[in-house]
Amino acid sequence: MYDLRSAARNAMIAHGFSPDFPDEVRDEIKVLRKPRFPGPASGSLSEMRQLLWSSIDNRTSRDLDQIEFAERSDDDGIRLLIAVADVDALVARGSATDGHAAGNTTSVYTGVAVFPMLPERLSEDLTSLNEGEDRLAIVIEMDVAPDGSTTRESVYRALVRNQAKLVYESVG
Repeated sequence: MYDLRSAARNAMIAHGFSPDFPDEVRDEIKVLRKPRFPGPASGSLSEMRQLLWSSIDNRTSRDLDQIEFAERSDDDGIRLLIAVADVDALVARGSATDGHAAGNTTSVYTGVAVFPMLPERLSEDLTSLNEGEDRLAIVIEMDVAPDGSTTRESVYRALVRNQAKLVYESVG
C-alpha cells in the first residue's frame, strides 16, 4: 500500500524543505515562556488591545498569525490595521529556530500532513493571536481613500488582543 504521509515527507525533502524540527529547535522551544502583560504598553510598544480586532480562518485553525481592524475615517476613507504575530519577540535572531524557519520560509499544507514552519508551541500557543489573549504583534496601518488609494502607511510594534475568532463559513 502506498504511504501518502511518507510521500509528502519525501516531497518536502526533495524540494529543499526540512520536514522535521532538529533537536536544537525542540530544546529552544522547551524553555520559552508566555510573555505577561500586566499593565499598559509603554515605550516603543503601542497599546492597541482596546480595538475590536478579529481573525478569520478555518474552524479548526489554531495558528492564528493575523488579525485585522477597520473603521471609517473622517474623510469617508477607511483606516485599516493588520496585526501579524510578532514571533521575533520570542525567537532570537540566529537561533536554531530562526534558522529552521528561514530555511523553510513557510508552512506546507498537504492533503495528508502539515509541515509547519514553526513548532506548534510557538505557532499555536505562545505567539498565536488567539481570541482573548494579549499578544505582541507587528501592525501595518494604512488609510485607504474612497478611490482605493492609500494615503498614509506605517508599521510598528503593538500589544493587541483578538476580540473575535471568525470562521469563513459563518461570515458570508
